[in-house]
Amino acid sequence: MTSLLLLLAFTADPELVALPAERPGLGEPVAFEHAAKPYVLAMTSTTCPLSRKFAPVLGRLSRTIDVVFVDVQGVDTKERFEAFAKQHGFRGRLVHDPERKLARKLGATTTTEVFLVDAAGKLAYRGAVSDQYGVQTALDAPRHDFLADAIAALRAGRAPRVRSTSAPGCKLAFESAEKTELTYHGRIEHIVQRRCVECHRQGGLAPFALETWDELRDHAGMAGLTVRKGLMPPWFAGEKSKHDFANDRSLTPAEKRDLLAWLKSDMPKGDPADAPKKRAWPNAWVIGKPDRVFTLPRAVPVDAEGRMPYVNVQVRTELEEDTWVKAWQVRPTDLAVVHHVLVFALPPGQRRPGRGELGGFFAAYVPGNGSTIYPDGFAKRLPKGTTLHFQLHYTPNGTATIDRTTLGIVTTTKPKHEVRTSGIANTRIRIPAGKADHEERAFAAVPMDVRVLALMPHMHFRGKAFRYELVTPAGASTTLLDVPRYDFNWQLAYWFVKPVTVAKGSRIEVTAVYDNSEGNPANPDPEQRVRWGDQSDDEMLIGYVEYYVPGVAAGQPVPDLRGSRADRLLARLDKNEDGVVSRDECPRNLRNAFDQLDQDGDDQLTRAELEAVNRRRR
Repeated sequence: MTSLLLLLAFTADPELVALPAERPGLGEPVAFEHAAKPYVLAMTSTTCPLSRKFAPVLGRLSRTIDVVFVDVQGVDTKERFEAFAKQHGFRGRLVHDPERKLARKLGATTTTEVFLVDAAGKLAYRGAVSDQYGVQTALDAPRHDFLADAIAALRAGRAPRVRSTSAPGCKLAFESAEKTELTYHGRIEHIVQRRCVECHRQGGLAPFALETWDELRDHAGMAGLTVRKGLMPPWFAGEKSKHDFANDRSLTPAEKRDLLAWLKSDMPKGDPADAPKKRAWPNAWVIGKPDRVFTLPRAVPVDAEGRMPYVNVQVRTELEEDTWVKAWQVRPTDLAVVHHVLVFALPPGQRRPGRGELGGFFAAYVPGNGSTIYPDGFAKRLPKGTTLHFQLHYTPNGTATIDRTTLGIVTTTKPKHEVRTSGIANTRIRIPAGKADHEERAFAAVPMDVRVLALMPHMHFRGKAFRYELVTPAGASTTLLDVPRYDFNWQLAYWFVKPVTVAKGSRIEVTAVYDNSEGNPANPDPEQRVRWGDQSDDEMLIGYVEYYVPGVAAGQPVPDLRGSRADRLLARLDKNEDGVVSRDECPRNLRNAFDQLDQDGDDQLTRAELEAVNRRRR
């Protein structure tokens, strides 16, 4: 099969290839051509994110074994496929299969599935290249190199130990004979325009566009899968949330029903006259022309493979006076590799956010949401002499690149209300190894009347669920936000349609659930006991709150939303949450002073008595 080593040799019509009519099973003949030695049939695509991530691996593999690369994405042109193959060092035959004829005969299910054929022409292995990458998951290195192990077994004269796996990738859909009265132009295009093309458009941040019938048809399998699983559109507020959100991008039940029905049908186009008007999208600044732009002082190199630790870069603003910000936008220069960005405003003399990030971020970027325009009368403050600290999380996508993120701001005069951000956190989390449902909690004893504008949960890879609850001074409890399926890939903020009133003396309680088990595919190490830490391999529990204080002029100091130091100390020590600290709950470093602090001798420490600890530390 030396012909497979001819670089960029196309097989134009895969229908001419002799293959069984039915999907071949393990050990059955796969008559692509007589080879007399093992070779690999590898499905791929230039637009599927997982195909891109596996491309460098397949490129290296093709130097050690004959590989037939089969592009199964209809919107991929031959020219784009050829450039993609050259970029990643593919050595072997390239098969352009836009109609998925070869993929159908092989029974391929995704754009990353590989088929290992032995020297006798029989199927020896089918499935994933490895377990390094999955839908919204990535490991530093594979735990299981399925394809490489199978190849090594054949060369040693053995059958592969693992002969079949699922192949995470963009799901393939094939022509269906199922009929529907729904049409693309009459119904489906309207849904996609409202819910999808904000990201899935040319120049958008999504990996492929869904602006035309052809594009939606060719991605129908993946679109249907992600909609059924609730991954798309990205919106994770559950039914227990008792308030409406202004930025809710979820599908209505009727939209979801109709979209899924059409995607599994013959996908009729309908009458173009019924199509919605195409939406116009800004090319750059959605907030309008910014008054100031702050840019990273250097471009950040982003790896092609694996996982990257957080990158921290600082930008001095040189602000000579307090500046009021009516709108801000964080703009990465390479959207494809930026997972999220948090921007912290550091006062003069402070070098890093540290635990200061619990005081809240100034601006943030997540896929699909990187800007905010505050209502009239509202603004955030950037103090004089501020240094901006950019915390950037990159996700390699198969191609080495660079990014130089910018922050643009629109300024205004001093507003009526100052928008403030605070983080309700528990920095002493302890997540046991292997546990699938581990809960940790934190709360804020709100010291003044506030109006809550938005909430943003923050955890890392092991985050599973998150909940905000409001408990009034009278003890009534309401769920502000319930995220039953937290997704680290989407650090979403949830903006209320109407600000939520929180009375003085109320508690905002947050509950986080972590999955540190082997069943969590994103888990870096299920055998590790996990604590608080900056990197995504560590964990965090922060419930960010955006709010304002009615009746207090912008720029005037207010108490911390999280309460005083005594409040936070009580929250940390009061394990049974009865409002006091017993002798057993008191840590060792305070036990010697317990009797001294227990001023009324009732063998428990109240909030007022804990204030003495803070006075001693000052």
